[in-house]
Amino acid sequence: MYTIAALYHFTRFPDPAAIRPALLDLCQAQGVKGSLLLAQEGINGTIAGPRAGIDAVLAHIKSLPGCAGLEWKEATAAEPPFGKMKVRLKKEIVTMGQPDVDPQASVGHYVEPEEWNDLIRQDDVVLIDTRNDYEVAIGTFEGAIDPKTESFRDFPAWWEANKDRFHNKRVAMFCTGGIRCEKSTNYLLGQGVEDVYHLKGGILRYLEEMPAENSTWEGECFVFDNRVSVGHGLVEGPHELCHGCRRPILPEDKARPEFEQGVSCHLCIGQTSEEDKERFRERQKQMKLARERGEDHLGSIPL
Repeated sequence: MYTIAALYHFTRFPDPAAIRPALLDLCQAQGVKGSLLLAQEGINGTIAGPRAGIDAVLAHIKSLPGCAGLEWKEATAAEPPFGKMKVRLKKEIVTMGQPDVDPQASVGHYVEPEEWNDLIRQDDVVLIDTRNDYEVAIGTFEGAIDPKTESFRDFPAWWEANKDRFHNKRVAMFCTGGIRCEKSTNYLLGQGVEDVYHLKGGILRYLEEMPAENSTWEGECFVFDNRVSVGHGLVEGPHELCHGCRRPILPEDKARPEFEQGVSCHLCIGQTSEEDKERFRERQKQMKLARERGEDHLGSIPL
């Protein structure tokens, strides 16, 4: 059984590059795989491995400057969710492209999962999903507004174009684990919105703690590992990943004529060139050969 830990923490890292080598070496020594992002604003990522290995890596991260209060969410998987370990240096640990946004200065009001339903049912509250369109497509909260953004970087432009719709409203926002809302709520506060709220721990904590019979969540929650989606109790959902476009699809979608394993699905068939598809076919061939040799192929599991 593999332990999965999803984490993020905003803090000041004056020299993220100096942190990277020891962190990567420890992950590799402990058999931990996944992806961690380091930036001057903090750390973000998801890792998986043996219980002892995850504990060792989390202890190391908590020892980094300003990270003593690190929180994370855990799940388990029978199969390894990742094929390799990456520790990357980035400008932002979640890309919004707004240099004045600083979650360490101020964020919206945190709302615990048990208080979330009461808040979002209020007539003066507007509920906004800050995730990408392909995530929203497989599940969201009842009554939530879908900005239909392709990336988080698009959210500020969407808000600017739509903000007049929400005049005199309290704004509640949510995302998978909470990190995007740390930035989006700070952004709205900077835009003069006074009453901003976000779901503490994100959808994952809500699904973990809220009984299904009391839930206002509809569908599944997309996750950025090989589980693809989870439901209440963080039980693995039915979705698989199209390795052509990295979007979630259902098993029955594989019977559609547009589907080709590792190459395309009905969501992306017209979005890639024939040259792209040939490249994907070659990747799929190499993955198959690697499996036959009992090896991990670096392209086999998206990070």
